[in-house]
Amino acid sequence: MFAKWLKLLGRPDPVRQPSIPSGERVYAVGDIHGRADLFDDLITRIETDDAARGKARTTIVLLGDLIDRGPESAKVVARARDLTRRRQVRIIQGNHEEMLLVSRESVDSLRGFLRFGGRETILSYGVDARTLDAADVEQVQAMMNEAIPAEDFTFMAGFEKMVRIGDYLFVHAGVRPDRSLDNQLGQDCRWIREPFLSHRGDYGAFVVHGHTITEQPDLCVNRIGIDTGAFVHGTLTAIGLEGTDRWFLQARDPALALEAA
Repeated sequence: MFAKWLKLLGRPDPVRQPSIPSGERVYAVGDIHGRADLFDDLITRIETDDAARGKARTTIVLLGDLIDRGPESAKVVARARDLTRRRQVRIIQGNHEEMLLVSRESVDSLRGFLRFGGRETILSYGVDARTLDAADVEQVQAMMNEAIPAEDFTFMAGFEKMVRIGDYLFVHAGVRPDRSLDNQLGQDCRWIREPFLSHRGDYGAFVVHGHTITEQPDLCVNRIGIDTGAFVHGTLTAIGLEGTDRWFLQARDPALALEAA
């Protein structure tokens, strides 16, 4: 009735805020990219915040790109696996996990993986830098497949394409606006930028994503991007969601923050 009177008065309908189901709380974490120090700090902040807000069924969603670029990808993977043992955690596969998994058998994919931060991932598993840099691509592939435990490959292969909780959709890169959520391709979910980023219509859910770096969370009418550049700006961001409430938590590298200033 209230909305009907607004129409008669020539005013727009009130916008319904997206919400998380009653009794639930969600924390989504942006792209970690091998920054185990920031990941540890942010998880501590999340657990402290979660305890302070009272009882709820809490889910932590990692939005993908746990690996590459930063120096401690192996440690991040170990921390994520440990987190799944003690908390309700869902992990989305990012384009960097996809590149690693495909590179196990494809040397062409491995070349791209190495250019976009894969070298740092391989080194984080204990491969010597000089030996790696002197090797040809086939030798690098063999070193990588020997150094990274099979259980880590299996763990990353099990990451999800997207996660839906209440009115929110959690995905790594985004979705294609002209497809229903049930028909999204994994490649788009892990790689898309446009036309996703510029679209202002309804996706079928309110989207929380990473993949595209902004210095602060990118708040739009239909999405929020929370990749704040852990490896480049030194800021790892989480969004907290409960009911219609939203809030942000951040872990910062003071050295990179000082450089930016």
